[in-house]
Amino acid sequence: MRILGEGQYEIADVHLDELNELDAVLQSAAASGDEHAFALGLRALLDAVRALGTPLPADSLAPSDLILPDEDTSLREVEALLADEGLIPG
Repeated sequence: MRILGEGQYEIADVHLDELNELDAVLQSAAASGDEHAFALGLRALLDAVRALGTPLPADSLAPSDLILPDEDTSLREVEALLADEGLIPG
C-alpha cells in the first residue's frame, strides 16, 4: 500500500478488515460532503496504515496494490479517486 508522497507499507491480510472499516467511515464522509469528517477519516486511515503496516525501504521499487492520498488531499480531489468500494476494495 502506498501513501502518496510518503512511501510504501506492507499490510498483512489480517489487518484488512480494520482498514476497510476506516475506509467505510471515510466513504460515508465523502458521500455526505462533510469536509471535517472526511479529513478526520483520512487521517485515521493513514495513521492505521502507518501503525499496522511495515514500511518498505525508500529505494524499493515494488508495485503498490493500493495507493492512498496524502493527508493534505481535499475531499474534492479524493472524490475523483473513490470507487464504489472506497479506497480499499473488499
